Amino acid sequence: MGHDLALTAFRAIYDANVDYVHATLRRLGVSSAEVEDVAHDVFVAVHRHLHEYDPTRPMRPWLFGFAYRMARDHRRLARHKNEVAPPPEIDPRDDAPLPDEHLEGARARALCHKALDAMDFEKRAVLVMFDIDGLTAQEIADHLGIPLNTAYSRIRLARGEFERHIRKLGEMP
Repeated sequence: MGHDLALTAFRAIYDANVDYVHATLRRLGVSSAEVEDVAHDVFVAVHRHLHEYDPTRPMRPWLFGFAYRMARDHRRLARHKNEVAPPPEIDPRDDAPLPDEHLEGARARALCHKALDAMDFEKRAVLVMFDIDGLTAQEIADHLGIPLNTAYSRIRLARGEFERHIRKLGEMP
C-alpha cells in the first residue's frame, strides 16, 4: 500500500510539473532533441529522493535543483565529447510572414535564447532562477549552497553578462 501511495504522489508531481521541467531544461541550454531524455533523468532522481522532500517548501524550486544539476552534467558531458549544444530551435513559422507584433516577439525570444546560450552556465542558471522562475536571492543561495551576498553578486553579474550579449547580438546583421 505504501508503494502505491508513493507512486501516486510521484505521478501527481510529474503530471503537474513535467512542462515546467522541460521549459527549465531548455532555458538551461538542453537542446529540444535531448530535453526528453534529460527530463527523464530529472524525474528518476526526483523519484529516488522524494522521501527527502519537505512538503512545507515549494515544489518547483526543489525540482529546479534537479534540473539544474542534470543540465550542468549534460553540458559537461557534451563538452567532454567535444560537442557543442546546438542553439535552441526557432519555430519554422517564425520565418514565414507574420504580423509585425508576433514576428518582433519571436525575434526577441530568439535573441534572448542566443544570449542565454552565450552565457557561462552558472550565471545562466542564476538568471533563469531569479528573473524567469521568480526565486528570491535567499532561495537561490539555499539551493546552490552559497552565501546570500554571493547569490546577489551572481545575479548582478549574470544580468550584466546577459545585457552585454544582447547588445552584441543586437548589433549583428
